[in-house]
Amino acid sequence: MWNQVYDPFDNSVLSTIAAALPVVVLLGLIASNAVKAHIAAIIALIVANIVAIFLFTMPAGMSLRATVLGAVTGFFPIGWIVLNVIFLYRLTVEKGTFETLQTTIGGVTSDRRIQLLLIAFAFGAFFEGASGFGTPVAVTGAILIGLGFSPLAASGLSLIANTAPVAYGALGTPIQGLSQVTGIDPFLLGAMVGRQLPFFSLLVPFWLIWVFAGWRGMLQIWPAILVTGVSFAVPQFLISNYINPWIVDIGASLISMACLIGFLQVWKPKEVWTSPKLRSHDISDEGRIAPVPSTVVPSRAQVWMALTPWIIVCAVLLIWGTGWFKTAVNPWTTWNYAVPDLHNQIAKVAPVAPKPTPEGAVFSFTWLSYTGSGMLIAAIISGFVMGFTPGRLLMTYARTIKLCAYSLITISAMLAIGTLTRLSGLDATLGLAFAGTGVLYPFFGTLLGWLGVALTGSDTASNVLFGNLQKVTSEQLGLSPILMGAANSSGGVMGKMIDAQSIVVASTATNWFGHEGTILRFVFWHSIALACLVGGLVMLQAYVHPFSAMVVQ
Repeated sequence: MWNQVYDPFDNSVLSTIAAALPVVVLLGLIASNAVKAHIAAIIALIVANIVAIFLFTMPAGMSLRATVLGAVTGFFPIGWIVLNVIFLYRLTVEKGTFETLQTTIGGVTSDRRIQLLLIAFAFGAFFEGASGFGTPVAVTGAILIGLGFSPLAASGLSLIANTAPVAYGALGTPIQGLSQVTGIDPFLLGAMVGRQLPFFSLLVPFWLIWVFAGWRGMLQIWPAILVTGVSFAVPQFLISNYINPWIVDIGASLISMACLIGFLQVWKPKEVWTSPKLRSHDISDEGRIAPVPSTVVPSRAQVWMALTPWIIVCAVLLIWGTGWFKTAVNPWTTWNYAVPDLHNQIAKVAPVAPKPTPEGAVFSFTWLSYTGSGMLIAAIISGFVMGFTPGRLLMTYARTIKLCAYSLITISAMLAIGTLTRLSGLDATLGLAFAGTGVLYPFFGTLLGWLGVALTGSDTASNVLFGNLQKVTSEQLGLSPILMGAANSSGGVMGKMIDAQSIVVASTATNWFGHEGTILRFVFWHSIALACLVGGLVMLQAYVHPFSAMVVQ
């Protein structure tokens, strides 16, 4: 048994700097564009192993086993989802139905700003609620690039839009994970998140259009933005507080899309914004031949054929995300592999845990209930519906694997870093640095959630990583553990746009490989600014009346 060490230098500042090295190296290399994303991830993984073994005294064998476990976990389930989403996308492109879908969505409005509201924010929120884990960015990024948006606009704006819905993604999986590690009722946690994120569900659509079109361009369509935000934020609050935290995104996104489309029947912008370029200088648009939007109006039958694959996806993923389905299939489709000499051989100790607590290291291969498996089944069904033969499906899948190879390597390396930092205690060292901020803890505790998602690429993983630390620290400081548990999740959603895994998904979906650093630089300051705003709200909830009245007791 090896006990985690959180302050190997007997100096919290030096220990925190050492623990942050893998993250700094990773983000620095990606942002610099000096190396490809998969090389940057591998270098950062090597640095993480060196830090864990030589500075934090983790046995080398354990460090390497943790790395392999994380790499496999990176592919299942995250890489598995990305691979099969891109597979479905390529099927629809080959058959021409994706172009029909783009023409249909573009036919709702030719104004690029409203297209962003409809696709990147509302439609993306639906896929976040149904499946999460990169699916919404992959789908919306592909649609936007097909509509003529530049690669940077399509990828960066999809990432910014995919924030406010994340805490309830994949049918409330982040809330469930937070509940498991804190022992707090998921309905209380979901309700508290529902008293934080609606403010940002209202803000993010304005922010999204401001980034794309500037202040003037945003003000020109403020009624449409307001309708989109309010029609998402209000259901988000009501469903999370009075129904359950599982269907929040699905319900809110459907209502938002319906309200926006209905509003466009009675209101039109005075000036139609047809340029798909970002208001700032966009290097991704230089020398690019943008697709010419089709002027042919598709027939009703063609529209339904274009929608059919995505209807199938929604139906399958809604089933795959339910508890009853997982309960029914997991007992006979799960292979649990406890990693030898790693599982329960590492102990969390004080002050992270009240008593020595073994860390599990089990690879749970739930091959059928993976969201990616549902996506693959939906893609195969859709392929047959569209007229593909089995041989052609296999050929397309082989080409998809080749296309996604570097992205999958990157994602696996990212999760390997996340798993290693968790098992070696590097993440806890970073968490303790945030926990030592005293009266400012509500602000910095929120940023801890942001850091967790930036590290792991998942709000669920961040909640599992830091949820108990949030509970313990808040109780020591006399704060509500419900508030700070929810703040971890709400702050985490703003880290979603800068985690390397999401950036790789965005670059893959938009066929803009090798430019992950450009995407990171584009979204980085937006991520920090929005995370700080969430932290400010949590500070008000913690100390200022009437905001403190919003805290679930």
